[in-house]
Amino acid sequence: MRTYPALAFIVLTVSAASQTPTIRTGTQIVIVDVAVTDSRGNPIHDLKASDFTLTENGVAQSIARFEEHTAPSVTAPIKLGPSFKMDPGIFTNYSPAPTDRPLNVVLLDTLNTPLKDQAYVRNQMMEFLKTMQPGANIAIFGLTSRLILLQGFTSDPSVLRSALEHKKSNPKNSPLLPEPIGSDTISDQAALTGADAETLANLQQFEDNITAIQNQMRVLYTMDAMNQLGRYLAAFPGRKNLIWFSGSFPLSVLPDGDNPNIMQFSSDKEFQDTTNLLTRSQVAVYPVDARGLFAPPMYDASNSGARYARNPRGFAQDLAKFTAQTADEHATMLQMAEATGGKAFLNTNNLHSAVQKAIDSGSNFYTLIYTPSNKDWNSRYRKIVVHSDIQNVQLTYRRGYYAYPPQEAMAATNSPTTAPGYDAMRAAMQRGGPQPTEILFKAQVLSTATLTDTAEPGTSTAPALKGPFRKYIINCVALPGDVSSPIGKDGNHILGLQFVVVAYDRGGKPLASTSSPLTISLKPDNYKIMMQQGVQFSQNISIPAKREVFLRIGIHDLLSNKVGAVELPTSAVPPPKP
Repeated sequence: MRTYPALAFIVLTVSAASQTPTIRTGTQIVIVDVAVTDSRGNPIHDLKASDFTLTENGVAQSIARFEEHTAPSVTAPIKLGPSFKMDPGIFTNYSPAPTDRPLNVVLLDTLNTPLKDQAYVRNQMMEFLKTMQPGANIAIFGLTSRLILLQGFTSDPSVLRSALEHKKSNPKNSPLLPEPIGSDTISDQAALTGADAETLANLQQFEDNITAIQNQMRVLYTMDAMNQLGRYLAAFPGRKNLIWFSGSFPLSVLPDGDNPNIMQFSSDKEFQDTTNLLTRSQVAVYPVDARGLFAPPMYDASNSGARYARNPRGFAQDLAKFTAQTADEHATMLQMAEATGGKAFLNTNNLHSAVQKAIDSGSNFYTLIYTPSNKDWNSRYRKIVVHSDIQNVQLTYRRGYYAYPPQEAMAATNSPTTAPGYDAMRAAMQRGGPQPTEILFKAQVLSTATLTDTAEPGTSTAPALKGPFRKYIINCVALPGDVSSPIGKDGNHILGLQFVVVAYDRGGKPLASTSSPLTISLKPDNYKIMMQQGVQFSQNISIPAKREVFLRIGIHDLLSNKVGAVELPTSAVPPPKP
């Protein structure tokens, strides 16, 4: 368990020019969680390491450590990690969590799920809570255009029920979800009025491009959410199970065979980075198709059928398109589950049972740890195969990983030919989102008594924002072990850091912000001091004095792409001393 240094402040030397760091790698280990079940899906216990063989790219690996994990007794008390009592004005992104059982996260994806299916998911979750077994720790998140924490980890069904009943979790129409295949469109209506062929073709092109843009944005927002969850869960020990209720997920959009000119993009790199982050954080994804068993939308009575009256082949074309689209969506869910060691639940209306099965699977498993015999960290995919000689068993585990160098930054590309790249800091600083814990830190927040008509230099404010302004002083200290510090050619340790503070109103509108990217070169003696006293920094920000404001404080390691963030209302800051 990581421990906190005392909150102090030292001065670090900022270099005028960054130096290319010399990367020194240590021992790389791979953790593989394996759920073993019989033909009925019941977990099998009491196996030994000798009952398993593990290969990586066909080469046998030596299992260095082997553990069995079983669901704790319903009567066993929950063991929490250490907690820290904070003095007034001191805040942290550390959260104590159970150390003796897996954590379960339910993600209600309203961005990618039709409205009617969202209501069904919530009703099914209510049914699950009626029979929820004691001791299961669950957190609930919602996904719209951003990730929202609806309820932190708790084993109390009544608290979870209240979160589901809260207005924040109400079903919402997704503004980016295209109309079902077969629905009447603008081009259909234009055809009925006798529009010429060129006009119809242009309208069709416009509709296809709008759909492509909507899908692109859904990919971006969904990947942001998955990355946020991976970074938030990184500091919690052990396995985490992510139960993802979603109606669809357009991982990649390719040109339509009938319309080769529509916009296109690929998200393979984003998907690769996201699954690698989730596996490093020991997060297994259990996608659940929120639509359950459903018929093609062309059969829906709400469709007028006019498009098929003028185009007899249209029905067959839409049916083929729907079948291919559904297969692609299910393939994405299966791929996400396979890549992280989870299981996808498709074509079932018993969603509350799927939740229980996911929790059971994620609570009874074996952990196999090995050091790869292949030391060439070339970022290529390595296939993992786990086998057991025990007859008639099913093994569920992640099927591989990308062999990134241990200290390589995981920044996603942002070229014009791909979906917009994932920005770790942008996601970390979103109002109301989970507080990422890849970098644990404490923050001391002080307010000043003096009010000014204008914000002080260094603070960027929203247009037309008026004073009076109050200055807040923020002193932070981060765990040095969470920050990369490779040795440069001159023997000094290199740190690349970005410190950000954003002030929001209650609705999530940014009011003011400040950011300080730094490249720091530490001589060996100063590096020893930092390791003893922590990575420390200070930021000032001016915010409106007469408004309810929320501060989001973040630190970004530019070398490893790790982030940490904490959010607090200014009402929690002690008043300034007279």
